[in-house]
Amino acid sequence: MNKEIKKNLYQGSETECLPRIRVVLSHTSHPGNIGSTARAMKTMGLTELYLINPKEFPSEVATALASSADDILQNAKVVSSMAEALAGTTMQVALTARRRELSQPLQTPRQIAPEVIATARADKEVALVFGAETSGLTIDELSLCSDRVTIPTNPEYSSLNLSQAVQVLCYELRTSCYETDLVDVQHLQEERELATHESLEKLFEHMEEVLLKIGFLRPHAPKRLMPRLRRLYVRAELEREEVDILRGILKATTEFDRKP
Repeated sequence: MNKEIKKNLYQGSETECLPRIRVVLSHTSHPGNIGSTARAMKTMGLTELYLINPKEFPSEVATALASSADDILQNAKVVSSMAEALAGTTMQVALTARRRELSQPLQTPRQIAPEVIATARADKEVALVFGAETSGLTIDELSLCSDRVTIPTNPEYSSLNLSQAVQVLCYELRTSCYETDLVDVQHLQEERELATHESLEKLFEHMEEVLLKIGFLRPHAPKRLMPRLRRLYVRAELEREEVDILRGILKATTEFDRKP
């Protein structure tokens, strides 16, 4: 498949629903976490950020850590309550590590992602809700959400930074946008100009000539050296510039042999 087609496919209609998924941060204490969250969102295609009573915002620290995701911060909506942040949504996914206090089942980000994407594709608004860094979401805040999600971390060390948690959820949502056979990052790979058959044949001729000259290839007992080398380089799928480099090395080898 053409590289440009793959790029358009990866960035196309499959992810058009992501702007309908908002990220809600409740009572964030450190502005750096807001900036890092904006960066995490933008890398995955989410654009709507809601802030409930942040301790400090706007902030130069937030802008610095947003790392060119300034537009997310500039368009962020600062509200005074969870009810305001969730207004207009039909699905509210709360990140929590609480167990005993909740009657609703917990899901992992990967488990809930298909439902979130399906809801957004139905032109309905979804909220991903995150609590304060130290205490998380309160019971009252959780009661306003329809679903619970938890990130399955190492039980011996489960501490996740707020923006890291946002990144995990946003990544799973973006991945869930694609059918299995469409998840493709080949559009990121550099285009390769492979060597032509003619240039490879000239390389093998040059190589044989040099190997004979330096005594590595014995004309009366060549065994299978050249066929093996041919197979090696053909398997490597050499690029045009790589063939030029190898022939340059071969040339330098014979010139070095003539030096006093």
